[in-house]
Amino acid sequence: MKPVLHSVSYAGVWQGQAHLNMREFLAKAQQLEFPAVMLMAKRPHFSALDYDLDACRKFKAELHSHGLHCAVVAGYNNFSADLEHGDVPHREMQIDHIGTLVKMAATIGAPIVRIFTAYDHPSQNHHALWSMTVKAIRECARRAAPHGVIIGVQNHHDLAAHYESQFDLIQEIGEPNCRAIFDAWAPALHGTDLIAAARKMAPITCHTTVADYQLRPRFKYQPDLVNYEPRPPYTQAVPMGEGFIDYRGFFTAMREGGFYGDVAYEMCSPLMGGGAIENLDACARKFMTYFQSL
Repeated sequence: MKPVLHSVSYAGVWQGQAHLNMREFLAKAQQLEFPAVMLMAKRPHFSALDYDLDACRKFKAELHSHGLHCAVVAGYNNFSADLEHGDVPHREMQIDHIGTLVKMAATIGAPIVRIFTAYDHPSQNHHALWSMTVKAIRECARRAAPHGVIIGVQNHHDLAAHYESQFDLIQEIGEPNCRAIFDAWAPALHGTDLIAAARKMAPITCHTTVADYQLRPRFKYQPDLVNYEPRPPYTQAVPMGEGFIDYRGFFTAMREGGFYGDVAYEMCSPLMGGGAIENLDACARKFMTYFQSL
C-alpha cells in the first residue's frame, strides 16, 4: 500500500479552504513527500474541459518531473441526475464523460477512474434505480476495458452506500475491471461492524480513501416541552488518528482479506483548525506519520 494525496484537499471546495492550482498542487505533493496523487476530475483541477489528450501527455511529463504518479482519476457523477426530464439523455452524457476520463487516465498512466452511483430520486423506486445504475456502470466498465483502466465504484452516494449493497452491486455488474473503492468512514458513520465490512470488501477493493472524524451531537429546542429533540450529529473532520474511526482495525482486516491497493488522504470538508495552507499541510504530514505507523 502506498500513500496518496487527493487534490481535493487543496482545491478550495469548502469555505475557507486554501486553493492551489494543478501545478502548485503537484509541487505541494512533492514537498510533502507523497509518492502519488489522486486527481479531482473537475475544475479547478483535472477537468476534461481543460485537458485534452495532448495536454494529458504533457501533464504526465510534469507529474514525473515531480517524482509523482497518478493513482486515481476521481470522477464526479450521479446516474440519477434529472430523472424528471426523461427526454434529456443524462445517463448517456455521464457514460460518455466517464469514457473521456478513462482516456485521460490511460494517457497519464493512472490505473483507476473513481465513479459514484446515484442519489435517491422520488421518480424511481429502489429496484428501478438499482437496475439503471448497474447497466450504466457495466457499460462504463466495458468501455474502459480496452484502455486497461479499472472503474472503481466508491461507497458515497445513496445507492449501495452500505457495504453489503456495495458488494452486491459489484457482483451484479460482473465486469472484471469494475471493483470497489471501499472507504472506512461510510460504514463507521452507518454504525455497522467496520471489521466485518472490511473483511468482506477487501477481495474486491482496488483503492480506499481515508479521512477521520469526530461526532458533535445536535439538538433542536422544543419550547412547549422545555426540552431538546435529538438531531443527527454533525461530523467534524479532524487529523488522522484523532477521530472515532478504527483505522488500525480496518487496515488489519483489509490486509488479511488480501487488499494491497493504495490509500488516499482527503481533506474534503471543513477541517478542525481551518482551511489555511499551514493547517492543511500539518494534517497531510500527520497522515503520513499515521500511515507509516500502520
